[in-house]
Amino acid sequence: MPTVFPSVTGRNLHKETKIVPDDFTGKNLVVITAFQQWHQPLVNQSMAALQAAGVDHSHHVLEMPVIRTSSKFRQMRLDGIMRAAFKDPIIRSRTITVYLDKDMFRRSLEIPNEDTLHWFVVDHETKAILERGEGPITADDVSRCFAD
Repeated sequence: MPTVFPSVTGRNLHKETKIVPDDFTGKNLVVITAFQQWHQPLVNQSMAALQAAGVDHSHHVLEMPVIRTSSKFRQMRLDGIMRAAFKDPIIRSRTITVYLDKDMFRRSLEIPNEDTLHWFVVDHETKAILERGEGPITADDVSRCFAD
C-alpha cells in the first residue's frame, strides 16, 4: 500500500486553485475521492457521518471529484454544472475537482477500479496516509479512525 498521498492540483467551486494535500495545514485531512457522478450519495453519506461526529471541526474534510483530463471548455462546463448544484459556500470550499490521468492517479494509490469512492486520512505534516477505506464512511469507521 502507498504510504504518502500524492500531491494533486485542482480547483474548488469558488474557482480557487488548491494543491491537495499540500495546501491544507494545521490539522490532518480527510480526502474523499469520487470517480463517478453516481458516487455523490455515497459522498453525502460520508459527510453526514463525519459531521455527526464533529470530524469536520478537528480535520480538514474534502470531497475530491476525480475526472479524466479533458478540454478547457469541458472542464469549465462541468465546473459550472457543479457550482450550480452546490450553493452552500462550505460545500463549494471543500469540493476540489481534479482533472488528471485517472488511471495513473488510481495506480499511485492502489485503487483497483472506480466502482465506489475511496477515502483517506492524511497527516498534514508528512502527507502520510494514516487510514484509508472504500465505500461510504460509516459510524464504525469514524469510531475506529477518529476516536480521541
